[in-house]
Amino acid sequence: MKDLVAELRASIAATLLLAVLCCGIYPAVVWAVGQGLFSGKANGSLVRLDGKVTGSSLLAQGFTAQNYFHPRPSAAGQGYDAVSSGGSNLGPTSKKLIEDVKQRVADYRTENGLAPDALVPADAVTSSASGLDPHISLANASHQAARIAAARGMTEEDVLKKVRAHTEGRTFGILGEPRVNVLMLNLDLDGKK
Repeated sequence: MKDLVAELRASIAATLLLAVLCCGIYPAVVWAVGQGLFSGKANGSLVRLDGKVTGSSLLAQGFTAQNYFHPRPSAAGQGYDAVSSGGSNLGPTSKKLIEDVKQRVADYRTENGLAPDALVPADAVTSSASGLDPHISLANASHQAARIAAARGMTEEDVLKKVRAHTEGRTFGILGEPRVNVLMLNLDLDGKK
């Protein structure tokens, strides 16, 4: 009986110690490091204008007007819904996916004044895994530049300068491709960032 009581006492003590470490001290240290070293990112990379939250540089928004760069298509809920983040789960042989992409290609060419046989960047017609990717490729941004320049009364070169100013390089210099954050670029076009 003494062995059972000793084992129970040791088990309860270990459980309490691990609960304090894993549920109290460790989260507090991670929170403190995050707030101290990466405060903006730890708090959602929120973009504020005039003291009001306009969005997050980590989440896409559904820009549809002709004078804005458009993000990747979204399969998240009704589109760009962070609560319903996720891809379409349609595989490469899915007839629905093939039809959706064909329609998006045609719409993209028409909207951006491209030739019927012009190559369209994949990110312009396919959604990301989360449906909330805030970035587009340089090719996608370049194809949209003429439409935006015409809608804003700017030269295409001035629009492309803003694209270059908002181009982010590869992560750690080797991962991914150069990309453009759509929200930050559109705010700059509006003269707000």
